[in-house]
Amino acid sequence: MYKGVFTAIITPFNQDESINFEKLAELIEFNIENGVSGIVPCGTTGESPTMTHQEKLAVIKKTVEIVNGRVKVIAGTGSNCTKASVEMSKEAEKLGVDGVLIVNPYYNKPTQEGLYRHFKAIADAVNIEVILYNIKGRSAINLETETLLRLEKDCSNINTVKEASGNLEQMKNVIAQTPDTFSVLSGDDGIALELVKLGGQGVISVASNVIPNVMSKMMNYALSNDMEKAENINKKWSEFFNIEFIETNPIPVKYMLVKQGKIEEIYRLPICPMSNTNKAKVDAYMEQMELL
Repeated sequence: MYKGVFTAIITPFNQDESINFEKLAELIEFNIENGVSGIVPCGTTGESPTMTHQEKLAVIKKTVEIVNGRVKVIAGTGSNCTKASVEMSKEAEKLGVDGVLIVNPYYNKPTQEGLYRHFKAIADAVNIEVILYNIKGRSAINLETETLLRLEKDCSNINTVKEASGNLEQMKNVIAQTPDTFSVLSGDDGIALELVKLGGQGVISVASNVIPNVMSKMMNYALSNDMEKAENINKKWSEFFNIEFIETNPIPVKYMLVKQGKIEEIYRLPICPMSNTNKAKVDAYMEQMELL
């Protein structure tokens, strides 16, 4: 089972917008040293929509090499094209990842039957874990629980979902209707603890790019049923879970890493730097929480 904190790692760029693999290595090491269970390259937080096919493979390959089996590597290989998702997933499997993260096809707005066939085609093409990624806010469609249950039943390598629908009631139903061996991971840091209380297993986290030690401790306490300690951490850092989305992800979290001197402030359009007003808010918060 997939349990704990899996960092949706940002992609650091050089001034010319090429990938800074040296900084990527440093960020991955920082996360592993601070107790995360896995690294997720080429997700939304990694700005994958503006990366080329070869760039994604290069980042996945480098991540696998740096991690070297110490934690899990889950590569974001989903797209709104089933054929492209299948091919990318097969290539990621050859590079040695433990699993692939497959987002709901966006823009196409397929039916639930189309969603089922999309995910099943990818699962049938690889032997590694296929993690479903349900995020209606970015894909315009919801992976309904009935469809998820069909996929879990029909595909032996579908045993995990990243739930970012924001619907705790749906997550509760998924947990209740799937086997104990099925992992439900939160796609939102702010409700990760609530999901574990319902029976979830962890979080694919944006926050852990900056505070992996905090997220790891909170999840470890929660999964050990030490809810008082987990609640204290969640309460202390609740504002972080808001401010990391003060603008579109990954703008704020990358800016925090810039302020810490870990990366350069480079994005790829249409993602662009944060407004000065919001930068001032982030600066004040980081100073308050001693993150600078």
